[in-house]
Amino acid sequence: MPRPMMRGPQQQQQQQTNSILSATQKQESKQKAQMMDKMKLDRLLRQPRSKAYMDALHKLDAGGHVHNQNKVNAIIDAIQQEFPEVEISGILLGYVSRCYLGVPYEVHTLDIGGQIIEHYKKGEPLPDGLERARGLAYRGGYDFIEVYVDCCRCISSNGSVSVINV
Repeated sequence: MPRPMMRGPQQQQQQQTNSILSATQKQESKQKAQMMDKMKLDRLLRQPRSKAYMDALHKLDAGGHVHNQNKVNAIIDAIQQEFPEVEISGILLGYVSRCYLGVPYEVHTLDIGGQIIEHYKKGEPLPDGLERARGLAYRGGYDFIEVYVDCCRCISSNGSVSVINV
């Protein structure tokens, strides 16, 4: 018996249904993989910070780093060595910390994208989403705040990490 050249409406509908189910399953598996990657990343970023990392970031308040790009690069290298498994530059916006240079300065930042250390006066707005960490840095009792696209990770003097969604 010859095979029909055109498919009937039931066959076309079945093919469309299979196609939709296949696309949905692919999308769900991709979402699961992304969720698993995010869980692994969150677990990694919750680990206590190393002494070398802490020491490098404490140098932000020295003041002279603003004009010395080699020292800024050394701090950024220490950051990259702390997280060698991941490309952190896409999710880490920068660092905010209380500034001890004195009046009129309140906080200072390290902008990862621009690789710039900047000291900010009281009331002067912080750029690129870093403002949300200002209060935590100034009054929170943390050594510094890592500002990510989705949260702030507050780092205590012993290297422990507290995650705050702001």
